[in-house]
Amino acid sequence: MNESLRGADEATTASVVELAQELVRRPSRSGIDAYGPVLGVLEDWLAVRDLPHRRLHDAAGDPVGLLVEIPGGRPGPWWTLDACVDTAPYGDETAWTFPPACGDVVDGRLRGRGAADSKLAAAMFCHIAADLAPRAPRLTGGLAVLLDVDEHTGGFGGARAYLADPDAVRPAGELIGYPGIDEVVVGGRGLWRATITVHAPSGHSGSRGTTVGAVTRGAHLVRLLDAAGLPGTEDAPGFPLPPKLTVTAFHGGQGFSVTPDRVDIHVDIRTTPGFDAAAAETLVREAVPALDTELPAPAPTDVSPVAAWPPFRLTEDEQPAAALLRAAAEEGLTVRAKTAGPSNIGNLLAGEGIAATAGFGVPYEGLHGIDESAHLAELPRVYGVYRRAVLELLGG
Repeated sequence: MNESLRGADEATTASVVELAQELVRRPSRSGIDAYGPVLGVLEDWLAVRDLPHRRLHDAAGDPVGLLVEIPGGRPGPWWTLDACVDTAPYGDETAWTFPPACGDVVDGRLRGRGAADSKLAAAMFCHIAADLAPRAPRLTGGLAVLLDVDEHTGGFGGARAYLADPDAVRPAGELIGYPGIDEVVVGGRGLWRATITVHAPSGHSGSRGTTVGAVTRGAHLVRLLDAAGLPGTEDAPGFPLPPKLTVTAFHGGQGFSVTPDRVDIHVDIRTTPGFDAAAAETLVREAVPALDTELPAPAPTDVSPVAAWPPFRLTEDEQPAAALLRAAAEEGLTVRAKTAGPSNIGNLLAGEGIAATAGFGVPYEGLHGIDESAHLAELPRVYGVYRRAVLELLGG
């Protein structure tokens, strides 16, 4: 093996862990904590190493990410390493066996919220940028590192600001640093989401007359949706997962004595190449007239689409999946290409025509749950995989 392409050495590994510890110790729960402290840790680290970086902001002027840009000396496509440094909430802190923001290392595990998702990856990507910066004149295209602080909201504000930034070079592809050592995520189901508002006459629950309230009508609509036929995988050759419909929320009513006149229902449909957003919307809109015919009401049922992302899947010979899979094999790791059931930031990128992998990293525990931790034994090889992949993409 080429010595220059081996996994991270002991000093680099220690430095990655040290930076990740500092990030974990800065709470950055999405929608709860201010992002200034965690971004400040990164900015200080990058500034000491003279790595060009700048904050990204949303339309309201709030910070949504940090962007590092290293142009190569020869023209060519740019590639992006992407990791989030905001986190899920802690949940029940009394259920944790250690403080959620401790950032310590015990028995080879980095512990604390964000250790796995995805502050260790952020620290690793910063080090890869610092590692490659001195050889930038010999590289083709350029490397960007996107550090998102608006990922766990589901808004992906950092990625959106990056793609909308007129000063940023649009990347040919991104490698997203979600954890997991056994798989390279090369695809994901898309989604179509909507709020359905069901109306009915209001009334008193104890009146002599019979009033079909909005809760009853809404429950009937849920049954209609649950009975709707969805295609299987045979309708989308090459895509291993079927579509899925889930009713995720049902809101309406107040107290005991009033028959409610409105219910709001949230519907989440995971889409595939054989059952896309248009098909999902058609399915829902065909169920609504059936409800209004079987259980009439003074006002028609409303369908308000909320979001739609396309499914995506890279073949194993498409970049950047090919480079990452090849690098993993060269580092002695056995991994498989996976299409994820949940949607991820790769779906947003797919809608912009940008190829992405959405997961490969160290083993982990407790992601979004209690006692989150990242196993560090494989960190040197995971670092080596990403470094190899980036060098291949940049012609290095």
